[in-house]
Amino acid sequence: MQNIIYMDNNATTCVAEEVIEEMMPYLSEKYGNPSSMHTFGGQVGKKLAQARERVAALLGCEPDEILFTSCGTESDNTAIKGTLAMYPNRRKIVTTRVEHPAVLTTCRDLERHGYSISEVSVDRQGKLDLDELGFRLDDNTAIVSVMWANNETGTIFPVEEIADLVKARGIVFHTDAVQAVGKIPINLKESSIDLLSLSGHKLHAPKGVGVLYVRRGTRLGTFMHGGHQESGRRGGTENVPGIIAMGKACERALQNMTEENSRVKALRDKLEKGILASCPDCFVNGDTHNRLPNTSNISFEYIEGESILMLLDQFGICASSGSACTSGSLEPSHVLRAMGVPFTAAHGSIRYSLSRYNTDQEIDVVVEKMVPIVNRLRELSPFVKTSP
Repeated sequence: MQNIIYMDNNATTCVAEEVIEEMMPYLSEKYGNPSSMHTFGGQVGKKLAQARERVAALLGCEPDEILFTSCGTESDNTAIKGTLAMYPNRRKIVTTRVEHPAVLTTCRDLERHGYSISEVSVDRQGKLDLDELGFRLDDNTAIVSVMWANNETGTIFPVEEIADLVKARGIVFHTDAVQAVGKIPINLKESSIDLLSLSGHKLHAPKGVGVLYVRRGTRLGTFMHGGHQESGRRGGTENVPGIIAMGKACERALQNMTEENSRVKALRDKLEKGILASCPDCFVNGDTHNRLPNTSNISFEYIEGESILMLLDQFGICASSGSACTSGSLEPSHVLRAMGVPFTAAHGSIRYSLSRYNTDQEIDVVVEKMVPIVNRLRELSPFVKTSP
């Protein structure tokens, strides 16, 4: 394949070399079951304990508050459905209109089973109305689920403030922090958050491993029954290589937090500035003052985002038109629709999401290629006004 310029890290990340090195022995010679009584299996169990400690260090919590899962989606489902199981007399869930499909689809399925779903709106910058959120809370509310950072725009929500508001009403609070973990500092010991979801493949671990943080004392029903694994909260033999990889990725994310918020952010800003200066009729979506350091969502009016992506792909440039979990849909992003982005721009939105592996040279190439791509598509667009 040609050289790839990868700017779709909110969809998935490469597995870091040091993470691969850490997990490889547990795919080959160290294959013991961590639940076995013998030393051969016991050494694996100790490595899982180390991984749990590494994840807890990144999140600022205790190791016994870490529950390993298969992905962020499972973590979200466990948080929401596990909470509902413990509060059978409460039939309401409060969330937002811009959540990831892992939360929104789960909630809308529960609605078909008799639960009431209340979705808080956002403004043009994608920011939540906290007064509206507070108004929607009542004695029938079992759980509030609000993402920490939006996967499409990068907009960061004040989840710690929201958690305080929710806990004051005696309601469980969950946050899908899949995009936030590893990019911004998190200290759960100093927050009121009860449940937090994350996914390994968003921070340079492999696909197929996730985490659900469960604050001590939080009531949570068992989502997957079986053996005693994960303190009896999730049965099934552990994904040993994936969990060990997750631990190493979290350790590296903690070490690279400064770079994420300085060099990666500077690359994002350079990309954004170059595109806005070179391409007319385009603008940034989301809260540009409070967003993830790696994410830029730009709308190009009067052209299709899918067409931009196909032409970028010819140069080996990988980006996205929104969430990877909704790719293939011809509908504009539900996030941008909720924000009130005009139809002529919502269809032409591109998400660039960077990582510490991107370079200045790659930014220059993307800006250079975007100009003729946008000009070419505008010439073909039936929506652009032309001179008589």
